Amino acid sequence: MHTQRPNALFRNLTAKIAALPMIATALFVFVGCTLWTVYYSFTKSRMLPSDKWVGLQQYERLWNTSKWQIAVENLLIFGFCMMILSLVIGFTLAALLDQKIRFENTVRTIILYPFALSFIVTGLIWQWVLNPDFGIQQVVRDLGWKSFEFNPLFNSDIVIYGVLIAAVWQGSGFIMVVMLAGLRGIDEEIWKAARVDGIPKWRTYVFIIIPMMRPVFVTALVLIASGIIKVYDLVKAQTNGGPGVSSEVPAKYVIDMMFGNQNLGQGFAASTMMLLSVAVILIPWAYLEFGSKKHG
Repeated sequence: MHTQRPNALFRNLTAKIAALPMIATALFVFVGCTLWTVYYSFTKSRMLPSDKWVGLQQYERLWNTSKWQIAVENLLIFGFCMMILSLVIGFTLAALLDQKIRFENTVRTIILYPFALSFIVTGLIWQWVLNPDFGIQQVVRDLGWKSFEFNPLFNSDIVIYGVLIAAVWQGSGFIMVVMLAGLRGIDEEIWKAARVDGIPKWRTYVFIIIPMMRPVFVTALVLIASGIIKVYDLVKAQTNGGPGVSSEVPAKYVIDMMFGNQNLGQGFAASTMMLLSVAVILIPWAYLEFGSKKHG
């Protein structure tokens, strides 16, 4: 006697019903609000949304504003350095912990602890650490090096690197955990075969382990990039965009325009540009992760 296979629509019906509230929320809140924001970025909205259509005027004004240009430049510098440093430091720490060192759990917890802090707390901590009156600069001068200077938060040319230091300190631990999970998923037989063949450990990492961990690296890059684009709290707590506007970032520009200057149209235009930057990252990632597998 043949049993009729259930229709694909009714498979895992309980799970699908349980997911309905999440799907409805995603459609209404994320998709709906995103479309609403994009629409009003083409209007002359000020304190309140307005239906007066102005076309691309908000975007033209946006890209002609020096504050926005500085914010985008800072984001590019911050983003590039953050990706490189987080991946290098995170993978290096993971590789060291993967050697089954003593007190591994304790060391891992200490390294990961900064990630548990909010960006506001991290920003305030590094604001004190980098303060020239009682931070690193003053400590080194008290040790005898009177000409030592290290005050990036008060130098408009390098202030974004002061913010970068705090971000790397907080985020590297999380990337370390992601990389460590990937390393622990590598078959032990691969390491044994490399040792039998006399391959140096660094060559094993570079030519065998890292290529095998490509999905882990891609995931780590997406996580880092999503945090880079929306960075706001750290800059707000550490520099508040100063000196002047030299450490402005796009997320802070959006908040300032919408709530400080009460210019919704300009804020919506800036947030739409941020959305496009996220799409530029997520679409290639989604294709690499899902499209290539489907075609394969």
